[in-house]
Amino acid sequence: MTASSIPPNPPESSTEPTDAPDDALASLEGMLADLKKASSDVPTTGQRCGLVAIVGKPNVGKSTLLNAVVGQKISITSRKAQTTRHRITGIRTRDNTQFVFVDTPGFQTLHNNALNRSLNKTVQGAVSDVDLVLFVVEAGSFTLADAKVLSLLKPNIPVLLIANKLDNVHRRAEIAPWLQSMQERHPFAEFVPMSAKNAKDIERLFGICAKYLPEQAWWYDEDELTDRSEKFQAAETVREKLFRLTGDELPYTSTVIIDKFEEEPPARKGQKRLLKIAATIVVERDGHKAMVIGDKGERIKRIGMETRVELEKLMDAKVFIEVWVKVRSGWADDEARVRSFGYE
Repeated sequence: MTASSIPPNPPESSTEPTDAPDDALASLEGMLADLKKASSDVPTTGQRCGLVAIVGKPNVGKSTLLNAVVGQKISITSRKAQTTRHRITGIRTRDNTQFVFVDTPGFQTLHNNALNRSLNKTVQGAVSDVDLVLFVVEAGSFTLADAKVLSLLKPNIPVLLIANKLDNVHRRAEIAPWLQSMQERHPFAEFVPMSAKNAKDIERLFGICAKYLPEQAWWYDEDELTDRSEKFQAAETVREKLFRLTGDELPYTSTVIIDKFEEEPPARKGQKRLLKIAATIVVERDGHKAMVIGDKGERIKRIGMETRVELEKLMDAKVFIEVWVKVRSGWADDEARVRSFGYE
């Protein structure tokens, strides 16, 4: 048993009743204290490198977790379910270990269209070829959607239960018995109650994950953060601003295509490069198009402006971007068009 983890199966001699809230709270505080201790199991010599899949139902904080472990925004986030649609790789090299994190779409159970079938294939592919799985759930909660994702996990790959959003749990006394119930659902290697927004929790997570990665040479340069192109990141940023500015009004099936992505070198020494981008937002109905454009074009102007500001910071460049809207009725249920829009 390591000092930095919660053992899923504590020795019988140390098991105490958890019916009383005070006992449960004391048990939880003890476990969290253990979690704060540094892990001593990670070797200090030789390189380690491996794939770590981040999986879970929609909106449990997977993309927020990826951005936190990478240390920079790699995957877009919003309150809207099904924001992430691609397998997105984030790379973080620390000391002798290179972590290759893979953020996946939330597994879809509500709509059986071509888009969701594509997203689910991405999830299934990601969990079958990794060294470690981070199964993310909201602390204290377990739904049928969580159970569906859990059923996809392979028995031969270690799985950490990431009990995320711990800061949202007001009755901490309920977490200890909940963790005990979770150990009956799957043979988790370790339990990690945490908040993806807490820097100390992220630091602790690195120590826990490192020992599960094989000893081998790194796959990427030490300063690389993702294997996704700037063109891909531009499309994702437009889509994030689209969802953030339309809220629940716009169906999740809306997507973004990059029609032009051109780079011009700096005109003079000391100036930044110039990126010229043309993006098309694809919606399914004329009413959705009007919604995206907004009154007198104000909403689409804001989408473009906020995208430009974020891309200039992310890519350290001067950005000129044009954003358009097109209607493509039924595209999300057309497998050929789904593939043509870049979905696997």
